[in-house]
Amino acid sequence: MVNLQNKRYDVIIIGGAIMGSSTAFWLASNPDFDGSVLVIEKDSTYQDSSTARSNCCIRQQFSTPENIQISQFGIHFVKNVADYLSVDDERPELSFVESGYLFLANSDVEASLKEAFETQKRLGVKDVIWQTPQQLAERYTWLNTHNLTGATLGIHNEGWFDPYSLLQAFKRKARSLKVDYLQDEVVSLKTKNGKVEEVVTKNSGSFSCGSIVNVAGPRARFIAEMAGLELPVSSRKRSVFVFKSQEPVDMKPLIIDPDGMYVRREGETFICGQQPDEDNDPECLDLEVDYPFFEERLWPKLAELVPAFEAIKMVSAWAGHYEMNMMDHNALLGLLAGMDNFYCCNGFSGHGLQQSPAAGRAISELITYGEYRTLDLSRLSTSRLQTGKKVQEVYVV
Repeated sequence: MVNLQNKRYDVIIIGGAIMGSSTAFWLASNPDFDGSVLVIEKDSTYQDSSTARSNCCIRQQFSTPENIQISQFGIHFVKNVADYLSVDDERPELSFVESGYLFLANSDVEASLKEAFETQKRLGVKDVIWQTPQQLAERYTWLNTHNLTGATLGIHNEGWFDPYSLLQAFKRKARSLKVDYLQDEVVSLKTKNGKVEEVVTKNSGSFSCGSIVNVAGPRARFIAEMAGLELPVSSRKRSVFVFKSQEPVDMKPLIIDPDGMYVRREGETFICGQQPDEDNDPECLDLEVDYPFFEERLWPKLAELVPAFEAIKMVSAWAGHYEMNMMDHNALLGLLAGMDNFYCCNGFSGHGLQQSPAAGRAISELITYGEYRTLDLSRLSTSRLQTGKKVQEVYVV
């Protein structure tokens, strides 16, 4: 519990899900940082958070070099999570399923997929291989390879894990390192001379601060507006559908078709989804599932991709939110122009959970040292909002 007698913190983190708890952990575990940290989270159950509603997959197959490097550290962190986040004798278990990703190409996307593949190899990714249509047909007899021109397959170091377990492990470790957590809602920010001086909560009063970190996920833009700042991060709803197949399909990797639809196995069922067309993807904060999207859009594509999926039955569904960076679909990291102590860690556009180990570490380095000490993520700086220089990620799933 927070000692409410303490009304000043060196760092106040707004948002206590995966990104906020990662940042808190990295700050508190760094011997060069000796400040106090408060994490404010309005819903400590996290039931509606993007973290809890994530598919929680991790991949090295990106087009942006920084995202590839972030994932290389991320997979190391996931596989060695107990070395980082154990508390006493309690070792976190993330139930990591290392089944890989399979990105399918047709003539429209083959060139960009090959370009990303070459970038991955240049950065030392050794676990992704190119597959010809013939190799795909031999490896996956249930897959319709007609109109496919190739694919990239992650053999190792890609898969999925339990997002809630990682969140709780970050939080438990941060609290063991004397980070305070407060369940409350931030309602305003008091600023003076280009700095945020106080964070005002709904039920617990005000807290003065040295710096704040905006990790409010889909609501990040609203936190920025409290400080009179603009942040091009928008909440976009994504529906996830669970179905059973009447015919057995021995699907191992997560598959992404040339249009961006994904499908993967989950026990005896399968999970699928896809981003809507841009014209049908408004800013949205509700969590109502778009059931017609499955019937009208996904099922026909599933049946074309895997003929056995002609006979399937949807058994459940849920919806969550992506915090979309509307500029270039990549993270916005660092101080936001206009405030000298307002740090952003936003706009991950659907790959935030898998990037949380590296992103939290990056923000903690900026706060502690004023520079990056591990991965150089300078190109993902918020400064590109002023320069207009995009760092475009092609593979947003």
